Amino acid sequence: MSWKCELSGKSRLVGNKVSHSNIKTKKVSLANLSKRKWFINELDRTVTLTLSSNALRTIHHRGGLTKAVLTEHDYNLSDRLLTIKRDLEKKNRALSTKKKVQIEKPVTAA
Repeated sequence: MSWKCELSGKSRLVGNKVSHSNIKTKKVSLANLSKRKWFINELDRTVTLTLSSNALRTIHHRGGLTKAVLTEHDYNLSDRLLTIKRDLEKKNRALSTKKKVQIEKPVTAA
């Protein structure tokens, strides 16, 4: 597993450390990552994710992991989160069709 945030796509940052005499040496800054377990109510599944502290704030700001995953661009998400996003979209489509069927039945009966 690479040192990369699964939600935001943040990874290491490479640059030069410049001394007073202008000697340049490579410097690597790693993202502030932590492993967290999340339970997804809609899918009845627990997922362990490697997330940056900024992504944790994003999840809190957007109102939960499901909303954060659904609103995030696909190119930022990891493979696991892409499959979770597709599963959530399928579940939402299935629920919306069930609601439409329930609404239509009373209308045709009257």
